Amino acid sequence: MDITAFMAGFMKKAFIYNRKKDSIEKIFNSLKNEIEIKPLRVWTDNSIYGALIIGFIAQLFISLIRFEIPELKHTSTKFIKMALLNLTVTIDSWMRKTKRFIHSNFDTINTMILRHNWAISGSWRGQ
Repeated sequence: MDITAFMAGFMKKAFIYNRKKDSIEKIFNSLKNEIEIKPLRVWTDNSIYGALIIGFIAQLFISLIRFEIPELKHTSTKFIKMALLNLTVTIDSWMRKTKRFIHSNFDTINTMILRHNWAISGSWRGQ
C-alpha cells in the first residue's frame, strides 16, 4: 500500500469520525440550550441515564413534529417547546359522566400540531 492510498483511507475515516462527533455535539447542545436539561444533581449512574433519556425523548418528540409538519421544519426547538408549554387543556367532568375538554393559550405552532396529530377541526376553538 502506498502512502497516497493510506492517506486517502485515513482522511475518509477522519471525516466520518468528525461528522459523528459533530452530530453528537449538536444533540447535546440542543439538550442543554433548547430542551434545557439543567445540571444534574444526581449521584447514581441510573439517575443520570434517566435524565438523559427524558431529554432525548423530548428531542425526539420535537424532531418528529418537525418531520410530520412541513411548516415547522425550520422552526426553532425553543419556539416549539414554548408553544407546547403554553398550551392548556382543562378537563371538566360532571359526576364522572360527561367530559368536556377546554383548550386555551393557543398560538400558531400548537394549533398546527393539534390539527395535524388529532385531526381537530376549527370548531374546538369556538371558530
